[in-house]
Amino acid sequence: MMELYFEGMQSCYDAENVARMFFSPAHRATERPKRAPEYFTAVLGTRHLLCGVRRDGRCVWKRVKHDNQGTKADVFALCGLIYSFLCEQTGKRPPWGMLTGVRPVRIVHDMRRRGESEEAIERFFCDTYRAQPDKFRVARAIADVQAPIMRLSGPRSYSLYIGIPFCPSRCSYCSFVSKETAKSGKLIAPYLEKLELELEDIAETARRNRMQLETVYIGGGTPTAISARQLEHLMNKARSCFDWSGVREFTVEAGRPDCTDEEKLAVIKECGATRISINPQTMSDEVLRAIGRKHTAQDIVDCYETARRVGHTCINMDLIAGLPRDTLEGFRSSLSEVIALGPENITVHTLTLKRASTLVTEHAADEYGDVAAMVESCAEPLARAGYAPYYLYRQKGTLQNLENTGFAKPGTEGLYNVFIMEEVHTILSAGAGGSTKLVSPDGSRIERIFNHKYPLEYIERFDEVRRRKKGIDDFYGRYFDLDSEASR
Repeated sequence: MMELYFEGMQSCYDAENVARMFFSPAHRATERPKRAPEYFTAVLGTRHLLCGVRRDGRCVWKRVKHDNQGTKADVFALCGLIYSFLCEQTGKRPPWGMLTGVRPVRIVHDMRRRGESEEAIERFFCDTYRAQPDKFRVARAIADVQAPIMRLSGPRSYSLYIGIPFCPSRCSYCSFVSKETAKSGKLIAPYLEKLELELEDIAETARRNRMQLETVYIGGGTPTAISARQLEHLMNKARSCFDWSGVREFTVEAGRPDCTDEEKLAVIKECGATRISINPQTMSDEVLRAIGRKHTAQDIVDCYETARRVGHTCINMDLIAGLPRDTLEGFRSSLSEVIALGPENITVHTLTLKRASTLVTEHAADEYGDVAAMVESCAEPLARAGYAPYYLYRQKGTLQNLENTGFAKPGTEGLYNVFIMEEVHTILSAGAGGSTKLVSPDGSRIERIFNHKYPLEYIERFDEVRRRKKGIDDFYGRYFDLDSEASR
């Protein structure tokens, strides 16, 4: 087990994140060196920067002169040394360079907002942070697509997220909060009862603060893990509670064919959804079995065709690059099959090894094939079929430091994905594990309110959920002028 040691900094957050790009998520960061057989260390000294690694009984060090002034620039210099040192020692060169954040596209938006030139933005990505030029070009192209979408949002705009934390079974790569219906099905009815009460509270709060609902997203878990009648009641409840007059998009994840039948797809359509997700992750039966899915690729095709038959006109489908037992050829085949179906959106995720999932092992990052080649193989066939990238985000623990990218046919971009990823406006979240994100009018202040994580905890401590949500009024009282027309 590789251990990571950092010294000389008030916070080792940035340095640790750069180092972790080269190691498995299972590797630990500790405050004081121990006699571990394998370790990496980085030190910000008064006169020197130092990096060292011990592996296979061999130690390698690099030290450079540097006058520590106690500034962020000193930490950045150490991060640069860590990056170059570990590139040399591991033979890896992360495609996003030293960029460790979730939202690289937002950097483009922010620099443009400050009036910086396109040349300056490119230098920031490629020279300062050493990202590969093709990654910068993708980020810039996505920012161009997003610009008119972001202008749809006003200062008082918000989106609503409704969480259903239940699934028919748990996929091996999953780290989301969700309970299997066979084991926790008795929680569904009381959970939905509390969820609908929370929706009533949120709707009243939104009216009180003169907020404008733009998009609604029902996600999970797997929303279609509940019954058709329960789903219908929930969707109708949401429509009756909120002012729906300005809603531009209503998405429901209908992700898994093993719990998404014609009745549920019809209910989703009849209750006003404008966009759904049917997420195969792979079109290989062998890989589906390996990740714990209890359906076949043909079930996915049948579900998709049923969705079209009942009238769904905007469908997203997800694929994951790097799933266990998948290969480059297998992934390309899955992509071709999904393109042939013709969904409006295709989202390509890179497998992320989360500690809460069952896939994280010491050598997991070396066991999932050529993930970079899988991701790179997407661009050309998707472009030929008329898809363009429209949103992108990254996660810690993603294989080979890659990204997740949403592709869409022109005019079918998922608005909620852009709004939440680029932090354009407030997201009010209902349900277990929900994270409400409050955004000030100028975007300079972001605060979060968290719901209890697990369904049972959410049910039993619902009064506390309600108390926490009072923070929405506090935030809007501080950053919004209720008497000003301009602040609407």
